[in-house]
Amino acid sequence: MKVLFTHSYFLRFDKKQWKQRKPYPPLATIQAASNLRKEGHEVSLFDTNFAHGANEVSPYLNEKPDFLVLYDDGFNYLTKMCLTNMREAAFEMIQMAKKQGIKVFVSSSDSTDHFEQYLQKGADAIILGEADETLLELVKSRENWKTCKGIAYREDDSFEKTAPRASLTNLSELPLPAWDLINIRPYQEAWSIHGYFSINLATTRGCPFKCNWCAKPIYGNRYNSRSPEHVVKEIQLIRSLFEFDHIWFCDDIFGLKPNWIQEFNQVLMKESIVIRYKIQSRADLLVKDDTVKSLAESGCDEVWIGAEIGSQKILDAMDKGTSVEQIEESTLLMKNHKIKPCFFLQFGYLSEDWNDIMATKNMLFKLLPADIGVSVSYPLPGTKFYDKVKSELNQKANWKDSDELLLMYKGSFSPEFYKKLHRYIHKLFRGKQALLQLQKGKLIYIFRYSYFKLFSTFDYFQVLRMKNSGKES
Repeated sequence: MKVLFTHSYFLRFDKKQWKQRKPYPPLATIQAASNLRKEGHEVSLFDTNFAHGANEVSPYLNEKPDFLVLYDDGFNYLTKMCLTNMREAAFEMIQMAKKQGIKVFVSSSDSTDHFEQYLQKGADAIILGEADETLLELVKSRENWKTCKGIAYREDDSFEKTAPRASLTNLSELPLPAWDLINIRPYQEAWSIHGYFSINLATTRGCPFKCNWCAKPIYGNRYNSRSPEHVVKEIQLIRSLFEFDHIWFCDDIFGLKPNWIQEFNQVLMKESIVIRYKIQSRADLLVKDDTVKSLAESGCDEVWIGAEIGSQKILDAMDKGTSVEQIEESTLLMKNHKIKPCFFLQFGYLSEDWNDIMATKNMLFKLLPADIGVSVSYPLPGTKFYDKVKSELNQKANWKDSDELLLMYKGSFSPEFYKKLHRYIHKLFRGKQALLQLQKGKLIYIFRYSYFKLFSTFDYFQVLRMKNSGKES
């Protein structure tokens, strides 16, 4: 069969990410394409990352594929946010394909949560959960696909769901992603302003932890891992196709399996492979010296942890399972091994008060991570957090793009307060970084420090004014 793959993340529709110029190829999409190609199907890819609009899929549809598979990259947190800009583009591509009589299958976090909407727009089937085996069966079944496990479909005026499909456990049996389908040049050009080129790999699927605001509609509350040898084969494959300088291992949790990191380090040394990479992990997993030492030896130079907030009260309310003490201990240990610790911070969670916000600020400037990402709590279907606030999401339940940062439920303070707080924390942090560079004798940072000092002070007074002026939600 001829199968056209695409996805619904349009980088140009997300101004913040377009400006950052750090795009990654749709990894899950090319993994699915490789899986079909292994079975003898003819696959092609319309990569939407650099497209101007959904209508650019038209020439690909004119080639008359048997199926259009809209398969989002479930490894990229931006697709998990279910941004409305991207949803509307997905609807447009579905409708264009259906006008040409092409069957459409969809796999994404958003379509799993809102399969009725996608089916109403014309999709033939929505794949629920992990899609590899389900997609193979859908394509093979051709006209009899409604008997496949793990899908939702429309039958007249009703919506039907088939029995769930068991998850894959041996990920090393999967073929390596079809990296040859990617036009790598626009990615290289985008990254060129940073002086290096980073690509993305995934070593695992799922996350066994139970933070009550974190949705897992595709891979669920489990954890399956590829072998270190299988991952290194992919690194070697990519190097045979193009050059790169850096890897983002986009797992929710990297190296959770006991001794996996140590084994990965040994395989890299055996194959004489030297890499530089960043990962995502948790504070409680990075308090053992041997683990952090092996990360550093294998080339890890940056770790992002979900610090979230400097208040133990809120961490416990989130069911985070970590402590403020572990955040501090892991940060210091990473610094000792020359790894840059980076924090994801989250404001606006239920019951947060001014003292919790100040605790986060104090933690940030006590530990001084290398970088931060600041957001407000974002309710996603399938989470306990969503269930608590869903009655307040009637008018708006998703952001338009990743920079909207709108609190969509009744928090302790107003949405405007949190937007100003986001700006203040960022500027104060950048100002502190500039000051540290000044102390190292780098005079080029004098103006930058003065700028951040002036405007972060201004923002702080606005934050205080909003806090004390009765604008709380």
